Amino acid sequence: MTTRTLTRRAALAALAAAGALVLAACGGDHADSGHGGSAPSATAGAHNAQDVAFAQGMIPHHQQALEMARLAAGRAASAEVRDLAARIEKAQDPEIRTMTGWLRAWGEQLPMAGMDHSGHSGMSGMMSDADMTALRKATGKDFDTRFLTLMTEHHRGAVEMAATERAKGRDGAAKAMADAVVIAQSAEIKEMKRLLGTR
Repeated sequence: MTTRTLTRRAALAALAAAGALVLAACGGDHADSGHGGSAPSATAGAHNAQDVAFAQGMIPHHQQALEMARLAAGRAASAEVRDLAARIEKAQDPEIRTMTGWLRAWGEQLPMAGMDHSGHSGMSGMMSDADMTALRKATGKDFDTRFLTLMTEHHRGAVEMAATERAKGRDGAAKAMADAVVIAQSAEIKEMKRLLGTR
């Protein structure tokens, strides 16, 4: 529990750093409300091709994670698995909105919404249609094992993508989000491996 708390604090600190970068660049002279508000414009002139690739790739990657996480409420046997899935959803949904705002501010193409993820099957950690179908059909302890196994692989892919952004990206807010992804999802990988060990 202590490790989870420390990890969560570290991830929140990284996200706060990203927010601080955005707010500093915005100068506080916009009155937009809602998610993303004026934040995306802060990155309009400071990004490179890697930042764009990171956002365009991580959005569908996160969307599939949300799809997987939302299955847990009605299918998981373990309260710990349901709790983990809820935390994944709570963390990644706002990140999708933030990255969508960046792409709009940069004048770059958004990933296709409402499509299946088959076009992204070659992306690191993405589940195949067969994997997703099997997960949707699973219930109870079978669901828990499949979910933890698949999500561990999915998270490893996200950490790999974020590490590339940290190494090659230029935009400060995007690199800060990459830091947060590495911290949070590496900790969740450890948690999922522990839960798999108790199955």
